Amino acid sequence: MVVRTHLSNAALDRLFHALADTTRRDIVTRLLGGEDASVSTLAARYDMSFAAVQKHVAVLEEAGLVTKRPQGRERIVRGNPKQLAHARALLQQLEQLWIARFSQLDAILAEPRPPQE
Repeated sequence: MVVRTHLSNAALDRLFHALADTTRRDIVTRLLGGEDASVSTLAARYDMSFAAVQKHVAVLEEAGLVTKRPQGRERIVRGNPKQLAHARALLQQLEQLWIARFSQLDAILAEPRPPQE
């Protein structure tokens, strides 16, 4: 079974790199809850500088997990559930691959063994 997605390997690497950080996962979770937020509103929720949160948002944006749009002097950030669906699809495919492999192993182990001399 070959695992395929619509994303390139580089895009998948960016996606999983972005999701590897606790703060970035929290930002994605907040934004996918339905509300858009400015970068400054997001920054107020974390014990780190505005610049640090801005960098986290940039990583998420590069991975396609969020989009930013200008609104006056602020940048409004919105979650992109379609990109997260790519990660979910890949993980489901990998899960099915491992389930199939374990099933094959179970079948091999269940075969009767020839008598030992």
